[in-house]
Amino acid sequence: MIDRRPAALGHNGRMADPYDEFPVGFFTRADESPDPVFYESDRFVAHIDDRAIAAVGRLYRQLGIDGAGPVGSVLDIMSSWVSHFIEVPPELVVLGMNERELCANRQAGAYVVHDLNVSSAMPFPDDRFDAATCCVSIDYLTRPIDVMREVARVVKPGGVVVLTFSNRCFPTKVIRGWLAITEEQRCHVVGQYFRLAGGYHEPTAVLCTPAGSMGDPLYAVWAIVSDREVEAPETAGDTGDGGDASDGGDGGDASVNPGGAAAS
Repeated sequence: MIDRRPAALGHNGRMADPYDEFPVGFFTRADESPDPVFYESDRFVAHIDDRAIAAVGRLYRQLGIDGAGPVGSVLDIMSSWVSHFIEVPPELVVLGMNERELCANRQAGAYVVHDLNVSSAMPFPDDRFDAATCCVSIDYLTRPIDVMREVARVVKPGGVVVLTFSNRCFPTKVIRGWLAITEEQRCHVVGQYFRLAGGYHEPTAVLCTPAGSMGDPLYAVWAIVSDREVEAPETAGDTGDGGDASDGGDGGDASVNPGGAAAS
């Protein structure tokens, strides 16, 4: 298993918990009921307006991760029935909570039903994808640093990982810390997720829609997966419920379902 995390040690010589960087209660939510219950209901709706959706597609093209770029395989985590690519990459795998929504994603070639708040471990081998995306969902993760470590494992060195978000959300399911800070501070927090996860070059944060204009703002923070490999340390933030994060092994993806009709 590849692990690109830095070996951060606390004052006592043991692995430091990166979540200690945040205030107590930052990652709690008003509704702590199981997420599958909340996401059982189908939501075939747009979660941001058309202008913000267009900004997502333009950003993916600018970063070279849609079908017009050089990438071959992209993972879209916390996905739904649409992934907002202007042109679909040759292979798009979507991972999310509602199987009916994922199956309806016409851009996806395959889907995985998986709750990242239960286990950050994904059923893919190391270096499986050329890039990864997460659109308007990073604010729902209760252990986002664990998830970003796992994304760094499954994306090849040199691959881009891009997180986009706006100011719209389901407030009872978003982490409390997100609701307590400004939009600009959210860019810093998401950048810290990359930094604390390790395995990435310094992240970039931008506002992708005109500042002060009407409509939903679209922010993006992205980083490039580094090629630095270190021995996998034990960390206080590891989630063990899903087993070894490299499950899926050399035999390819486990628990991956064929998607609907892939279309541009």
